[in-house]
Amino acid sequence: MSLSPVEGEVRAEIAPATDGGGVAKREVVGRSPGQLAWVRLRRDRTAVVTGVVLLVLMLVALAAPLISKLYGVGPNEQFQELLDGNGMPLGYVGGVSGDHWFGLEPRLGRDIFIRMVYGLRTSLFIAFAAAVVTTAIGVVAGILAGYLGGMVDTVISWITDVALALPFLIFALAVVPTVALRFYGPREEVPPWFQVAVLIGVFAAFSWTSTARLVRGQVVSLREREFVEAARASGAGLGHIMFRQLLPNLWAPILVAFSLAVPQYITGEAALSFLGIGILEPTADFGRMIFQSIPYLQTDPAYVFFPGITIFALVLAFNLFGDSLRDALDPKSSR
Repeated sequence: MSLSPVEGEVRAEIAPATDGGGVAKREVVGRSPGQLAWVRLRRDRTAVVTGVVLLVLMLVALAAPLISKLYGVGPNEQFQELLDGNGMPLGYVGGVSGDHWFGLEPRLGRDIFIRMVYGLRTSLFIAFAAAVVTTAIGVVAGILAGYLGGMVDTVISWITDVALALPFLIFALAVVPTVALRFYGPREEVPPWFQVAVLIGVFAAFSWTSTARLVRGQVVSLREREFVEAARASGAGLGHIMFRQLLPNLWAPILVAFSLAVPQYITGEAALSFLGIGILEPTADFGRMIFQSIPYLQTDPAYVFFPGITIFALVLAFNLFGDSLRDALDPKSSR
């Protein structure tokens, strides 16, 4: 019987053991590709450190309401009494104190720390949701194009080329405000859930192409393998072959693509909000905070430092973890 790469790639290890009399003996312990990847990942210090950083940041984002309650400050609460006549925070380093750990925003007097906690929640939710949607679209399109070939492959490849040819930033600048005006008037407040949905839709319209091309190339190399031929000869249907035979052998590149896509969406969402077409006030967002801090670079550098260093650390951790995950899932890796 022919085995797929996932079923066939199992590495054996010699593990020490003892018999009933206390005499040492050796026994063979088999490990699946997933177990081998997990061992490599645990041995990688970069993966461990960045994984812990990401886990902490995700827990902070998930617990934003609880942190706000314990901290005693809301994301939109203003402290105008702690600002001077020019709207600048009183005290040193932008008003940093025991009550306001990262200081206050100039002019509005909102707490920067709690705004960053909610901004982290916004960025991670949009990034993960967009990554899930784009990965799902790319996987389905790539499997269909790679396995069916012919006209289906031609059409999907043509759509992919068109999506790649469109300039993302110009498209977003034109489409996002137009969609908002289509459903809401110029004087109406656009709800945050609608802004998030539009951003996810814009990312999904463009960013599925890289995953689709990656999956298509993998499927083309697998569709003539023995395990696919055996499934086809046994009368398996099209859906069974594509999603029960081929898909399990594609998880490694899909997971790597997913892990590297998340930081791209974090920076993309921040860039769109920086330009004023992403998440708008009063919803907390890193891009808006950095944009609003530009006039205060000389007078209050802490305002731009805290959100800037946080988004830098978040994206760097995701990229480093994605690189380590790629090395761990590569059977030919020396790590």
